Amino acid sequence: MDDQITINSKNTQDISANALKIITMIAMFADHFFLVALPHDSVIGAISRITGRIVAPILCFFIAEGYHNTSNVKKYIFRLLLFAVISHFPYVMYFQLSWWKATSVFWSLALGLIALTAVKSDKLDTWKKILAVGICGLLAYPADWNYIVVLWIVCFGVFRGQFKAQMTAMLVIGYFFIAIPSLLDWDWAHFYQFAIVLAVPLLALYKGRRGKKSKTLKWGFYIFYPAHLFLLLSLRIFFKI
Repeated sequence: MDDQITINSKNTQDISANALKIITMIAMFADHFFLVALPHDSVIGAISRITGRIVAPILCFFIAEGYHNTSNVKKYIFRLLLFAVISHFPYVMYFQLSWWKATSVFWSLALGLIALTAVKSDKLDTWKKILAVGICGLLAYPADWNYIVVLWIVCFGVFRGQFKAQMTAMLVIGYFFIAIPSLLDWDWAHFYQFAIVLAVPLLALYKGRRGKKSKTLKWGFYIFYPAHLFLLLSLRIFFKI
């Protein structure tokens, strides 16, 4: 895999999309493991969740990038919806959630892509675009990261090419709707939500270089998500966590 950091002509470091996705998968696996293995309201439990805060922003960033790079956005949306279905049951089983009350981040990612497609459409007027984003946000509510993902994807897509604007929008949305409300509820154990800012320096290293092209890498994350949930579920059952 082309996951090595290289130096460009301006002597600044850059990191490939493949490398960022690998980092994201590792952080996701650790975050999901610690969420179940460690006490939720403990200091060590909260600290263990910090690195996992980079996952959702990076996923949303690359969904928006994918919208601009794909040759068929309908197939892209279909892939996300397909894996939302595949990932649903291992997700609710591992996190011990009601199957009809919650679902994985794939569902919110798919709705975010749909919302961005609507916003970028030349056939819809402004109010219809706002309505589409609102509907997608409401439909995403049961999913992991819910409407936050929808808003992030739309902002990353709308401000593409304007890195400061993208990161500002990401932090404002994340802090206003997640981090600050958790503090207002005096829920100190969720202070780790402020760590979404750690995604900024990682994304700053991305200069558009994809890395090695291969079908294995293309489908790697799609397969990894339900696969890592099945593995974690097996570990949970075996060790009775």
